[in-house]
Amino acid sequence: MTDTDTPQWQPLAALVQMARDIDEQFVNTREQYDTLLEARDRPHVLDDATMTRFIRLITDELEFLPIYREQLARWYQAKPNATQIIELDRLTHQLDRWAELLGKQLVLAREIGAGTIEKVLAKSDLELGIEALLRMTSPPKGK
Repeated sequence: MTDTDTPQWQPLAALVQMARDIDEQFVNTREQYDTLLEARDRPHVLDDATMTRFIRLITDELEFLPIYREQLARWYQAKPNATQIIELDRLTHQLDRWAELLGKQLVLAREIGAGTIEKVLAKSDLELGIEALLRMTSPPKGK
């Protein structure tokens, strides 16, 4: 979203669709995070361009979260009924979980980005040899 874009605030009637969107995006983020975890021990299978795009995607999602939060705040002020309040509370919690997951995903993506194929190819044989020896004497990450 650019600085010149103004959000189009939705009426409370859009709560169901917004809930579906937030839930789907959280699930997608979870799946992407799981995929990144699989690549953690093999970052060299990814390239700089892929990781740059991925980090940009995560950053964009993090930047959009305050807009979702503002929309929920506006709906709280719109005198929702009891069922809608329960859903707004759930979505507020879901946004918190999503933000936390996006933060973890960004850290992991940056970690993986430090070991892409371009980064490996740019190292000298000596650097690669030292890293191989260190891997052999260190416990695996995340274990």
